[in-house]
Amino acid sequence: MKVKVLSRNPDDYVRETKHDIQRVPRNYDPTLHPFEVGREYTRALNATKLERVLAKPFLASLDGHRDGVNCMAKHTTSLSTLLSGSCDGEVKVWNLTKRECVRTLQAHEGFVRAMVVRYCGTSFFTVGDDKTIKQWKMEAPGYGEEEEPLNTILGKTVFTGLDHHRKEGVFATCGQQVDIWDEQRSTPIRSFSWGVDSFSSVRFNPVETELLGSCASDRSIVLYDMRESAPLKKVIMTMRTNTLCWNPMEAFYFTCANEDYNLYTYDMRYLEKPITVHMDHVSAVLDVDYSPTGEEFVSASFDKTIRIFPKSGGHSREVYHTKRMQHVICVKWSADNKYILSGSDEMNIRLWKAKAAEKLGVVSTREKEAINYNEKLKEKFQHHPQIRRIARHRHLPKNVHRQSKELRIMKEARRRKEINVRKHSKAGTVPVVSEKEKHVVTVVK
Repeated sequence: MKVKVLSRNPDDYVRETKHDIQRVPRNYDPTLHPFEVGREYTRALNATKLERVLAKPFLASLDGHRDGVNCMAKHTTSLSTLLSGSCDGEVKVWNLTKRECVRTLQAHEGFVRAMVVRYCGTSFFTVGDDKTIKQWKMEAPGYGEEEEPLNTILGKTVFTGLDHHRKEGVFATCGQQVDIWDEQRSTPIRSFSWGVDSFSSVRFNPVETELLGSCASDRSIVLYDMRESAPLKKVIMTMRTNTLCWNPMEAFYFTCANEDYNLYTYDMRYLEKPITVHMDHVSAVLDVDYSPTGEEFVSASFDKTIRIFPKSGGHSREVYHTKRMQHVICVKWSADNKYILSGSDEMNIRLWKAKAAEKLGVVSTREKEAINYNEKLKEKFQHHPQIRRIARHRHLPKNVHRQSKELRIMKEARRRKEINVRKHSKAGTVPVVSEKEKHVVTVVK
């Protein structure tokens, strides 16, 4: 027996408030809407134009340092706390909500090379040019108390990099070699070296917490396991890598910032060639940091710009710059995935939106629905020439625009020359080398 029932959903015709507009029932039958695609295209075009109009990513500038900002560290438990170290040995603790400095301490003589917050957030570590590792309390000293470090370790050489384990009281430093330290001891519990002069940075894997990666002066990236007595393997590239960052969601991927203006994403299980080459910068890339979702990362460059790349995209989706910003030394992506922080040569820390056109503050339900609808429309029509042209357009500083044009001409000339050489050589003598393979010299195990 069939029973037919009338079913009504009040959400389809009842207003949310009495001030709201009357809801109109809609029939979604495509035969009744022959001009739907045309209408949606116009809406997608308007949404793309509006996004570019509303793209105002710069939020604030935190000034107070008396020398260039050399390193930054995110607090592990507090979103609003940021630490920064400058080239004159000064460390500042910032409250990002109030956009002001809450504490200043003279940590080192010379550069503050690196800093990191302990996994529990109660203290932080700094290393500097004075060959010391210092541990500081996160809370400011009470009235009448001296600003003293909790612990000081004097090393034999200058430390250039520092990172803390995600779950234990263990941290790693690099300089002449990579050292693993226990917080309770003044000598390293393990040291790694692989016949190189010095290391520039060291990073713990946030997922597989026993793994480390470091960048060496002999153009290599070396991988370690804390449980092993020797390094695992290293990949030697054509130019030096400045720093690397692990993907926080996929343990085996890491992205490295190179001197040859590119970034390379590797799978640590297969180092013969990178998965993706990220190209757009026109000068050496100095720092890189992943978003907490692992979908995107931000890079800082000597060309005075910061760029946001999708993890599997070869080109950046966004470029940020200001007239006053000089060489960007360090960059961080906030733990709530909303903001980006950059520290540069001219003593300023800048706060940016991760999505340039995103509305900050409270978003009503209807606004949220409209935003989601527009996003879907832009995704649907993203390959249409007009929409793609508007979405991709970015204003670049004159020197960056000129240099990128010059690099494009040089690359095209090299490609043309290679084709001509291959054409006039014996078959098979000039092999085709892909862009991914060009930059890797060898992998040593």
